[in-house]
Amino acid sequence: MEINPPPAPKLPEGETEQQLYAIRQTIQTRAVHGVFANWRIALVLITQAVYYGLPWLQWDNRQAVLFDLAARKFYIYGLVFWPQDFVYLTGLLILSALALFLFTAVAGRLWCGYACPQTVYTEIFMWVEDWLEGDHVARKKLDASPWNANKLKKRGLKHLAWFAIALWTGFTFVGYFTPIQTLAAEVASLSLGPWETFWILFYAFATWGNAGFMREQVCKYMCPYARFQSVMFDSDTLTVTYDNSIGEPRGPRSKKVDYKAANLGTCVDCGVCVQVCPTGIDIRNGLQYECIGCAACIDGCDQIMDKMGYPRGLIRYTTENVVKGKYPDSGILKHILRPRTIIYTVLLTLIAGAFVFSLATRVPLRVDVVRDRASLSKETDDGLIENVYRLQLINKDSQPHRYTINAQGIPGLRVVTATPDMPDITADPLQTVDVPVSLIADPVELKGRSIEVTFTIQATDDPRIKEDVVTKFFNR
Repeated sequence: MEINPPPAPKLPEGETEQQLYAIRQTIQTRAVHGVFANWRIALVLITQAVYYGLPWLQWDNRQAVLFDLAARKFYIYGLVFWPQDFVYLTGLLILSALALFLFTAVAGRLWCGYACPQTVYTEIFMWVEDWLEGDHVARKKLDASPWNANKLKKRGLKHLAWFAIALWTGFTFVGYFTPIQTLAAEVASLSLGPWETFWILFYAFATWGNAGFMREQVCKYMCPYARFQSVMFDSDTLTVTYDNSIGEPRGPRSKKVDYKAANLGTCVDCGVCVQVCPTGIDIRNGLQYECIGCAACIDGCDQIMDKMGYPRGLIRYTTENVVKGKYPDSGILKHILRPRTIIYTVLLTLIAGAFVFSLATRVPLRVDVVRDRASLSKETDDGLIENVYRLQLINKDSQPHRYTINAQGIPGLRVVTATPDMPDITADPLQTVDVPVSLIADPVELKGRSIEVTFTIQATDDPRIKEDVVTKFFNR
């Protein structure tokens, strides 16, 4: 039986149906050269040199930066962090957020335009595309042409190059969690573990899909920063802006025409600012949330202005208040320091200072005290009261240490270890040592049912390494 769909409802006269989502049109960006393009190239090279190179850097006969999840140790050059050091990750995230807020308040979406991984890898993939398929005009012709041997060859080579870059990116990512030299040996011998294989391929697929296919869709629809960035802008935030007072009325003209006599602005309506935009917007329509602040339109417009012999600055980094005529471009620097940016700067400085001080004075020792739950206290043969504990000593240093154990809080309190003839405890670098310890006290000195005592663990070879841990001593 054939089922026909119901007829579409008729709209009232004069009304048109509007699609909820626009069909994506492939954006083939035009190559652009200039100051900001050079900055983007420099940031791509710097960030990727760090990302790809850091796992191969050695430090004290180990990988300089390694997040060893299996061993629960996180190596960053000479520092070793443990799960108990989670507070440092919290501090780092707070610093990153404040820095993002400060830079956004000063100059808009600098992170998005120059250092965001989505921007960086899209830029790299576009370089490959331009190299293998030609400029934006050639790529558009290739898009429109039917599939043939030439198109298949160019597209095949492009995707092969893209996926090679994506695979190397995924391999490097996993190399931060598995020693990368070990990982390389496993790849060479085809002995990769299932999880390593999964994450290499998953990260490679995500890179290939995001930078090769989705591109501006990630910035427009997936990235939350695009949606809430406007709350961090104000009228003194530097943003990529088209100056209507200079450019309008726009229109094409000969280079020989005096645009002022023709009652025209400096905008020749060439469309270059749209052609170079990676998100496909027209900056002449005003600031839009899709704008990632990459300033490609500034470089493109400046090239046209130079060809026409017009002054640069039709599209430039400026503020809303400058465009409104509240102060000239020369006053922008003065307005960078304002209550919002001052507060961000003070908070960033204080937290960064506290973070650095905490790292500098960090004691590479952690001690946990665990009571013997089977018996809170017991009486010895000579009438004294004994409490049994287990001390877990974690040597966080890259050097071995010997520790002494003492206790205070009760007059005449004695510490007895499992090896009384060897009162010092030795711990190798990054080693965890469990030490059974008994505290023995005279019942005459015990005032109450529960008395607070303090274990003091001191490194014999470094007086700065010392940890005090408070616990309870129970009477009978």
